[in-house]
Amino acid sequence: MRTTRRFALRVNGADHLVEGEPQTPLLFFLRNDICLNGPKFGCGLGECGACTVQVDGIAARACALPVRLAESREIVTLEGLGDGDRPDPVQQAFIDAQAAQCGYCINGMIMTAKAFLTVNPAPSEAEVREALRYNLCRCGTHVEIVRAVMLAAERCRASETAEP
Repeated sequence: MRTTRRFALRVNGADHLVEGEPQTPLLFFLRNDICLNGPKFGCGLGECGACTVQVDGIAARACALPVRLAESREIVTLEGLGDGDRPDPVQQAFIDAQAAQCGYCINGMIMTAKAFLTVNPAPSEAEVREALRYNLCRCGTHVEIVRAVMLAAERCRASETAEP
């Protein structure tokens, strides 16, 4: 017997009430109920990274995270980082480095990079490659993606030293 219940989700600073089965992946609610298109459905197994979001500041695979475990936690999607007028520095670095080709992996790359740079604001290129190694890109833009993360790290450090 399947049982559904309501879940209180806090996504991008807004509260949402959704209804479903406790084991249903968070990704389905983000895309279908809350209408967010940043996180993508890729493999459905948590292996490609296209569905990456941040949960309490940690990169998480929304396709493998049951909604019951996301309830009452801070969830941030690509849409929550910034927008077209004011992109997050990581988003802007990806734009400036032209780090997207088809764009399918970019959500996961940006969300993983953002979480990574929070804990390691001055990474080496090898550390960036290691942090992104479980995010798959079919188009082969890895060089540009690594360049974008390094650029974002540089800009974030520069903005921190420029602040009074």
